Amino acid sequence: MVIDQEIRVGSWQMLQADARFIREQVFILEQHIPESEEWDLEDDRSLHFIVFDANQAIATARLLQNHSIGRVAVLKAYRGQGIGLALMKFIIDHAKKLKLPFLILSAQIHAIGFYEVLGFSLQGEEYLDCGIPHIEMYLNLDSSSNHDEEC
Repeated sequence: MVIDQEIRVGSWQMLQADARFIREQVFILEQHIPESEEWDLEDDRSLHFIVFDANQAIATARLLQNHSIGRVAVLKAYRGQGIGLALMKFIIDHAKKLKLPFLILSAQIHAIGFYEVLGFSLQGEEYLDCGIPHIEMYLNLDSSSNHDEEC
């Protein structure tokens, strides 16, 4: 499958319809996360990223004000093609342009290796979120400081 990728960045108001579609497919329908747990006030305060293949929204993520990346999702038909990796690299580059010193995320345990490839490291202990095992991960973006000073 040839992907004609475009990544759009914007507010919830701008990208809500596309982000909702992807998150409903991945989190609510596939992973059975209750709708009440999926939608929160952070959407209005976050910067959203949507990957498009032509005009079809196929992946999403959000960057919260606390430097946390969340709600990373790729539609099932598009997985295994490097789309999630491209999206994460784009977000990391965007965070560097914003001069953020670090990024954090709450990774589902099965995705640890995916985030480690991007330079994230494990932080803390495993915990359950919506019944799914997660662990915090950290990426230092500020070469003038080290991780220990950030914690």
